[in-house]
Order: sequence, then C-alpha cells, then structure tokens
Amino acid sequence: MTTGPMAPHHRRAIATVIVTTLVALALATGSLVAVFYKHLDANLKTGQAIKHLAKKKHTGPKDPLNILVMGIDTRSGAGNKIDNETGEGGSDTNILLHVSADRKTAYGVSIPRDTLVDRPTCTTTSGKTIPGGTAQMWNKAYALGGPACTARQLEAVSGIEIDGYLTVDFEGFKSMVDAIDGVQVCIPKPVNDQAHGIVFKAGTQTLKGQQALNYVRERYSTPNADIGRMKRQQAFISSMINKVVSAGTLTRPDRLIKFASAAADSLTASPGFDTVHDLTKLAGQLKHIDLTHIRFVTVPSQPYDVPRSDPRWGRVELLPGAKNLWKRIIDDKPLSKSLISGSISAGAPPGSTSPSGTSSDTTSPSSPTGSTSPSGQPSDTQAAQEAAANGLCA
Repeated sequence: MTTGPMAPHHRRAIATVIVTTLVALALATGSLVAVFYKHLDANLKTGQAIKHLAKKKHTGPKDPLNILVMGIDTRSGAGNKIDNETGEGGSDTNILLHVSADRKTAYGVSIPRDTLVDRPTCTTTSGKTIPGGTAQMWNKAYALGGPACTARQLEAVSGIEIDGYLTVDFEGFKSMVDAIDGVQVCIPKPVNDQAHGIVFKAGTQTLKGQQALNYVRERYSTPNADIGRMKRQQAFISSMINKVVSAGTLTRPDRLIKFASAAADSLTASPGFDTVHDLTKLAGQLKHIDLTHIRFVTVPSQPYDVPRSDPRWGRVELLPGAKNLWKRIIDDKPLSKSLISGSISAGAPPGSTSPSGTSSDTTSPSSPTGSTSPSGQPSDTQAAQEAAANGLCA
C-alpha cells in the first residue's frame, strides 16, 4: 500500500503536559496551596461548559474519568509568537486521558489533528451556532467553536462522555519545562531541520523551554511525520511525569511552585476543573497511580490510501480498532495486549531503563501491519524500526 505524506501545514503542535500539572498540584500540600491559592486561582481561565451528546455508565461508587487535554495552535498572547507564522487556532494536540474508576490505572489516547470526522453542531461562548459537517478536520472544531466544541465532537465520534477539558499554549509549555529544570529525552539520530531552525545532536539529553518546544514541534526529520510527532509528544509527557514525581522535584518546593504557577498561567479549563480546589481534588485521586500504570497510545488510524488528487490525501482515517478502543474506555476496561505492546509508559520513557532493567516499548499502535514474534507481539527488530521512524530510541 502506498500513502502520501501528511499534507504540509504551517501550524505547530505543542506537547500537552497537563497530566503532570495535576500531579504537581496534588503534591502541593496544605501550606503551599494556601500561600499560592489566590494567585493560581486568579490565573486559571474558565472555558465554556460542554453540551453533552454521550452519557456515562454508572456502575460503582466512583465513575471513571475522561478528560480531554489539548495543546492549542495560537500565536496570540505573551510568549506565543515563537515564529513568523500566525497559526490557525486549532487544537493540534489532542489527548483523551482515561482514569479508571478504581484510580489504579490511567492511559492517554492521542488523536491525530488531521483525522477526518463528522463534526456535530455546536455553540460558541457568544451564542453563535457552528453548523456540523461531514469529513471535517479534527482540529477545525477548536478553531471554529473552541474546546467545548472539540469535546462535543469527541463524544459524537466515540460515544464517550467527556467529564471536562484542559488546554495549554506555547508559553505555558515552555515555562512548565523550565520550572523543573528541563526534561530528558533520547534522540536516535541527529536532527538538522535548517528550514525551521531545529537542530539536535543524537543521544540522551535534557531539553529546556525552547529546545523542548522545538522537539515536540518537529515533524520533518522522521518518516512517520505527524504520527511520529505524536509519539514523541507522548514520550516527552511520560518523561515529564517521571521528572515531576522524582526526588529532584519533590524535594524542591521552589520547582513545584514555579511549575504550578506556570501551569495556572496558561490553563483554560472547563467548569468543574477551573479552580485550584478542583484540580487538587482531581490530582489527589491520581497521585497514587504507579507510573508503570500510566500509558500513552495513539488511536488506531492511518493516512488515507488515495491519490494526491483526492481531497482526503494527506488526511487520516480511523481504523476499525478505534471503535474497539472507544468501547474499552466506555466500559472502563484496561488497554488490550496489542495496544499495551505499542504504548509508552511514564514508568520507563523511551531511551530510559525501567525498574526491571528492560527498555520501554515504543512500537506504534497505529501501525496496521508489522512483523510479530511467535507470541503475537511485535518483534524486537520491528519495534526498533518503528521507534526510529518516530524519532525515538528503542
């Protein structure tokens, strides 16, 4: 099968790191929260409520949580004019975070921004009606109607009730990375993207603010383009979570304070998640999840196999496996074995060594084909090839 590469866009995705914000806020104990409560609360922005299309099953004393986390493509606001481009105001990073009802596991599902879906009708904060449409780009919902419209779109596509959403911008991302003195990544080959001013040496290294933003923006240096960029974003988030809960951060109140402050300054949250009290309560439910039980996957998908003249060329279609994944989330089931084999774990980010001494698995779950071992899992060779195609160390 031959497919065209992702259509070129001038938009730049940012890593979505709100998951780590929740952990950090949970770790900000009584006196710390009391001192900065007013400052953090004043800077958190409240978004529009979601007009739901889906209804959650209630099966126990606690319900699972489904939170849509978005990185927005905007150049408005202080610190966001990072290049000479205007951006289009879409949600270029979209991660659905599912937290199990027993609060023992969590997994994030990345949705490609170029996925074509049927968008439902929604209403903006000003009361303007945004008509629905068929075969619409995923990130167009945010550009037209904001985060609540994107959440409503996800409900229409998946049947999953979204409890709330969080968004972050460029400057917030950079500030959060700097607050914890950088995040470690492993780059398998040198990157020399002169056209966009992005250059990296190979190997394990710690990236700070602008370097980190360049790392999660870059999509021209690997064969998998946008899909590879999503995997690197997942890897970066995993490494960031690992850093936030490490002794080097937990024993540094100054870092926690800066991290929480940077997050609050750049966050827009749906009602119910828009105060420090809301976030610390939520984070308190997450902080006891073992890092090995926090994983990131990509919704099963692939570029359309169509000629360049077809309007779907360079866009992404959801595979049948996406429906199975949506159902698992609705039923509050763990990831399937096939998805786990391709997931990225916060307990062992790519290029690091897990507690058991084995390297983390970075096989892409969105790949429809690939060689497997006798157990049915991707072979070491195939996994290494997938990792390299995504710009990750095996």
